Amino acid sequence: MKKGKLFLIPTSLAEGTSQSIISPQVKEVITNTEYFLAENLRTGRRFVSGLRLGLTIENLSFEILDKKTKPAQLDILMKPLHQGHDMGVMSEAGCPGIADPGAAAVAYAHQKGIQVIPLSGPSSMFLALMGSGFNGQSFAFHGYLPIDKKSRGEAIKKIEAESTAYRRSQIFMETPFRNNHLFESLMMHLHPNTKLCVASNLTAADEFILTKPVSEWKKMKIDLHKIPTVFVLDTNY
Repeated sequence: MKKGKLFLIPTSLAEGTSQSIISPQVKEVITNTEYFLAENLRTGRRFVSGLRLGLTIENLSFEILDKKTKPAQLDILMKPLHQGHDMGVMSEAGCPGIADPGAAAVAYAHQKGIQVIPLSGPSSMFLALMGSGFNGQSFAFHGYLPIDKKSRGEAIKKIEAESTAYRRSQIFMETPFRNNHLFESLMMHLHPNTKLCVASNLTAADEFILTKPVSEWKKMKIDLHKIPTVFVLDTNY
């Protein structure tokens, strides 16, 4: 039996932007797909419903694929692919597989000879890098920095040193309700001349992207509490 295809479906980053941000190609794939894997069933269904494609959500199959999913569960989750059905993987992070558990589904598909088709769409990581003005030829994404204050400070110093040593942009993020704590740590541990880009609410109407030396950030009042934000630093620009 011919196997189905695994589509990596980008989702919107900000509420109310799906119609303008999500491409016709992605909408067409969703229209012709019945089986989906998502980190969060509620937001996955809400995303598809918000596209207003004329689909009956109750007729679609959504299963959870998150960081708690064990490798042994993938055989069951991916069963529709072996039965010839296409499947879509959706992320809470914009693009599946980037800072996202969807990578496990992709690795499984490659092992089983299943075609993987990534679809283009918004990635907060890449949008932040694009808007930063920093080195796009060499960069590293560190995901979430440690919660512990001491460990976080050590991590900040380490990635700053890496930026200098390798002339490499450094990208990282935090859970929105801890953004202000991370920003305070950045102000405490980064060199005043290091440049920092703060990219918040990407693709939203109130999108905020600003790059300044740390010395100038220290003079500003900024509140990032509960606002989705990506941070980028570079010591060479």
